[in-house]
Amino acid sequence: MWATLRLALRPCARVPVSTLRAYHGASVAALGTQPDSSSAIYQENYKQMKALVDQLYERAQKIRLGGDEKARARHVSRGKLLARERVDSLIDPGSPFLELSQFAGYQLYGDEEVPAGGIITGIGRVSGVECMIVANDATIKGGTYYPVTVKKQLRAQEIAMQNRLPCIYLVDSGGANLPRQAEIFADRDHFGRTFYNQAIMSSEGIVQIAVVMGFCTAGGAYVPAMADENIIVRKQGTIFLGGPPLVKAATGEEVSAEDLGGADLHCRKSGVSDYYALDDNHALHLVRTIVRNLNYQKKLDVTIEPSEDPLFPADELYGIVGANLKRNFDVREVIARIVDGSKFSEFKALYGDTLVTGFARIYGYPIGIIGNNGVLFSESAKKGAHFVQLCCQRNIPLLFLQNITGFMVGREYEAEGIAKDGAKMVTAVACANVPKITVISCGMMGLLIQQTLGWSWVSVLAQPSTHQSRSRTLASGGCNWVIKHLPLDTKINKSVALKF
Repeated sequence: MWATLRLALRPCARVPVSTLRAYHGASVAALGTQPDSSSAIYQENYKQMKALVDQLYERAQKIRLGGDEKARARHVSRGKLLARERVDSLIDPGSPFLELSQFAGYQLYGDEEVPAGGIITGIGRVSGVECMIVANDATIKGGTYYPVTVKKQLRAQEIAMQNRLPCIYLVDSGGANLPRQAEIFADRDHFGRTFYNQAIMSSEGIVQIAVVMGFCTAGGAYVPAMADENIIVRKQGTIFLGGPPLVKAATGEEVSAEDLGGADLHCRKSGVSDYYALDDNHALHLVRTIVRNLNYQKKLDVTIEPSEDPLFPADELYGIVGANLKRNFDVREVIARIVDGSKFSEFKALYGDTLVTGFARIYGYPIGIIGNNGVLFSESAKKGAHFVQLCCQRNIPLLFLQNITGFMVGREYEAEGIAKDGAKMVTAVACANVPKITVISCGMMGLLIQQTLGWSWVSVLAQPSTHQSRSRTLASGGCNWVIKHLPLDTKINKSVALKF
């Protein structure tokens, strides 16, 4: 629950960044300056960034296809919806879907392509309730779990835990990828952890719903078995710890998959499944009905103001940020293009100026922004720690605009106690119990990698030129989507706030 600080966002004239910093008497001012779009630097930045973003979108569209054409045709011929069609049919019509980790597994296994890590995860509205959706893509290696598939599912579960999102599993998987099982079951943060998370979430009242729409074999059978409610599709879904070949090898018994673990067996005899679905569409309708009956009401104790568009178009950031990591830019120009009305109430504007901190709103929701504007000095670190603590005190979520080479080094700075001051900021960020969103807008190196991105429940990786990359338009769109649509009304439960 948020106890929010209501900002006095009075109308004001747009002023240059330099003027704003000098005139600190105004609590809220409109940021931003009009860039010189005819300059060589702007045009070079724009051209390079636009090319990278176009390349990114092209790769994303290929990933969205899932498996190859032959695998997709075989899947559809069995009367099944494709994984993304299932997700689209599940969420409320016209509502957005925030996909997570879309590039998981990209070029990770050499010539062996595993688009999106073989699984789709993301947050969408189902019957008006924000839910975490996890959907196996059976067109990719039969929906089997690679090491990256497990990591991606665990990340989705941790986000669901922190934000108390009901989980919906659309199961269609052959279980672990056997050639790589040594990497899948290796330690506490691998495959077995997914079942642990299910049990913990269920015990804490975070509903777990499973829909068996294909194979659910071996350890994967625990997904529906451990769910609070589960659905199975007739003549399509199967649940068993050991499939027909294993049964024959172990006992000599010959049995079909349907007789061993089909819908009729589990709905009429074993009781493992709760609902009998005729096909994929019927199963998804049943899921929506289950969610509708959860008696779940989102409690939002937050002051929401009317949303405003930024005063500047988002695509100007292609020319401002650019692809050259060595070229500086003022982070306030980025802020001006993502916050409501480009209005920003800067905190300690004249102190520790290599770190920009302040309050703004995105889609009417309050947000505390911490943006790097150069290397961190002692003053910047103390300022950052102070601001993080203010946001925690007021239950205001934090947005990190990351562009940093690390803390300042040298004899003078060590004598000033930069290690201790840096530790204060690291501690403040690590202990912050409000939602944290990180946008990597350029470089990201040093200790702050762990303390901002490492502890954030959602990170939007911006700018394809960075070592951890994507694009500014994604940063603006992704960040705004998160603020507008996600359940930012709950504090993070530190007992489950694990590092990703």
